[in-house]
Amino acid sequence: MDTPKLKGSVKRVHDTLVAGGWPADLRKVDPSARTSEGAAAEVGCTVAQIAKSLVFKGAESGKAVLVVASGANTVDPTRVEALIGEATERADAAFVRQATGFAIGGVAPVGHTAEIVCALDEDLLGFDEIWAAGGAPDVVFPLDPHELPTMTGGIVGRVKA
Repeated sequence: MDTPKLKGSVKRVHDTLVAGGWPADLRKVDPSARTSEGAAAEVGCTVAQIAKSLVFKGAESGKAVLVVASGANTVDPTRVEALIGEATERADAAFVRQATGFAIGGVAPVGHTAEIVCALDEDLLGFDEIWAAGGAPDVVFPLDPHELPTMTGGIVGRVKA
């Protein structure tokens, strides 16, 4: 894995991590590693240690609702809604980019361009290290999942089906 060029959304993630005092060990992976399985094979971890990012739209607030979930889990929108206290709607690619500043496939847990609501999969806290998207579909970074609530302001709970 190579070090990515720090520009655009990848630089924003890097700068957010550095400003928060967290390690900013961003790594470029093969572009074919777009699934949780592919990313896990690329970085040498289990699928469950991949922090996949799903974005919904708050039905009332209109805010982006970021769900950071274990790559091994299927997200249940009803559980997410109960956790955040708001109904959600599907978010299309244009909304994801506009509301987070990231393209689908590269949505990081930090560095968003607007205020978001965040729900965190409790299963991620069972690991010492997880891997998240770093601002582009081919950039990832390792992190301590116990830092996620502080990093994101997210609510930890059960989001899996």
